[in-house]
Amino acid sequence: MTEAEIQPIDSAFTWRDRLQWWRVRWGIGRMRFAVSPGLYALNDPTPESDVFVTANYKMSVDHVRRALVGRKAWILVLDTQGINVWCAAGKGTFGTDELVERVSETGLAQQVSHNKLILPQLGGVGVDAGAVGNQTGLMVRYGPVRATDLPAYLDAGYKADDAMRRVRFNLADRALLVPVEIINAGKSILPAMAILFLLAGLSQRGFSVMTMLSQGLAAVLALGVAWLAGTVAGPLLLPWLPGRMLSMKGAMAALVLIGLLSIRVLPGLTGALDLAAFWLVVPAVASFIMMNFTGATPYTSPSGVRLEMKRSVPVQVACTVVALLLWLAQRVVEVV
Repeated sequence: MTEAEIQPIDSAFTWRDRLQWWRVRWGIGRMRFAVSPGLYALNDPTPESDVFVTANYKMSVDHVRRALVGRKAWILVLDTQGINVWCAAGKGTFGTDELVERVSETGLAQQVSHNKLILPQLGGVGVDAGAVGNQTGLMVRYGPVRATDLPAYLDAGYKADDAMRRVRFNLADRALLVPVEIINAGKSILPAMAILFLLAGLSQRGFSVMTMLSQGLAAVLALGVAWLAGTVAGPLLLPWLPGRMLSMKGAMAALVLIGLLSIRVLPGLTGALDLAAFWLVVPAVASFIMMNFTGATPYTSPSGVRLEMKRSVPVQVACTVVALLLWLAQRVVEVV
């Protein structure tokens, strides 16, 4: 890449950027939220300016450029297929080969007068620093976990304290992920609600609109509680819910909501079989939804996720099937 091909960038965060972030938080265009890989010149850097490496997920690039307000820097963007640093490092796209190739293609060595690359700490699992050094002559330094700590890291002489090295996943971090979890789960929950709502009107006597309205709403409400538990209550209450498996935490979040809402929910169910179905399906569905949170939390590992799914999915499926059978049986009992 020649100097003419280096793309200028600045630290300004505009209303368009904010709108894009808001859309992505709600799952709109999330898989296309990427920038072109390559070398970016932040605030007119000089050959002495530091080089920061990140993923081509636009939010990752935005975090870096926003953190470096008033600083000149080079930003080397790897092709991670639009995935953030941590996830891309685990998948191998934020890795040694891609970094070496991108350094070569951009002609980075001809743009800088030093041999330092600053990588995000969470990208370390995918990069062999020694191999990068041998192949490019550049030395890899690992910066802090969060881009917001970059100024303090630089001012301290490229040193990160314990707080900068610690992965935090506090309430605010978890709350940011709630909207996209709601949208993703809704793609399955909303059709299921519609199907159960219609099925509630069926019986041996035919189809009844009044029965559909009364009993169908109870079924919709049950799935709604599971949806709320798995996408909102579970993530927000994550550290305080018992167990380590997210499936267990999702089930416990559902039970908490059932307890809080039981005065309003339970009278809407028509019989003992309905009640049994409700108590089975809500924790099971919430448990399954909560497992989707594995890609956004430091609570799990890839091997742990595989083991959890192997143990939990059969139980979730069994509980859901039994609940459906009990719910249908209640319709038969009422007709007889």
